[in-house]
Amino acid sequence: ALELGLDRKSTFVALGGGVIGDMVGFASAIYQRGVNFIQIPTTVMAMVDSSVGGKTGVNHPLGKNMIGSFHQPQCVFIDTQTLSTLPDRELQSGISEIVKYGLIRDAPFFSWQESNMSKLLGRDPEATRYAIKRSCENKAEVVQEDEKEAGVRATLNLGHTFGHAIENGSGYGTFLHGEGVSIGMCMAAKMSEKMGWIEGELRERIYGILEEANLPVRLPKDSPMTVETFQRLMSLDKKVADGKLRLILLRGELGNCFFTGDFDVDALQETIEEFVKEISA
Repeated sequence: ALELGLDRKSTFVALGGGVIGDMVGFASAIYQRGVNFIQIPTTVMAMVDSSVGGKTGVNHPLGKNMIGSFHQPQCVFIDTQTLSTLPDRELQSGISEIVKYGLIRDAPFFSWQESNMSKLLGRDPEATRYAIKRSCENKAEVVQEDEKEAGVRATLNLGHTFGHAIENGSGYGTFLHGEGVSIGMCMAAKMSEKMGWIEGELRERIYGILEEANLPVRLPKDSPMTVETFQRLMSLDKKVADGKLRLILLRGELGNCFFTGDFDVDALQETIEEFVKEISA
């Protein structure tokens, strides 16, 4: 941008997936203290999550998305036809974020997904458009209430504290973001069940819909993750405040969650130990 002599009236365009959107958004946030940018997401993950809400940033060896800024795009253009060439694994990764919206705040949407997952995997145009539209509506409503993640916006990170640790600890690129989040949501569900905050039936539905979407619900046999790795990486999470880990957990009926640092640490430890134990089982 400097070599081309772009001025402060320039507009950056992010055409691509979530990584491209985050990098271009961050560049636009810091170039000459901020220029406009436009998001044109081409993956499900970017369409339903990263392109909406103004979070931008890049990873650091010590943590995911640790260097970044809140910088809202001028607009987001979504053309679902760009998904026609998206690899199946990337499609499934994006679906994990769609599932998340149903879990944290939209029970009818979750039930719709249970009835229409085969259509989403089959790239049915009408089902795909509805899922993306409803996901964006859910995220926009949350961001309007809490743009800078001082409270309710943190609930959009269900499973992400566990998931980010898995992505980092396994080596960036081993897991797609949605795959790490999928396992992370299962860990959050298991921990919530251990504390008696949700019924086992709901945890089973969560596992079931993620498995139907061909997403992982446990760590693979060759995973390098250990209890110590989880603890170390989770302690660096952006939601840690005053040295205390805070998590998004499920409580009550489907569609309810909360952001808290007041949880049973033994339940957290047991959950991590159980998932790590499965690696060598």
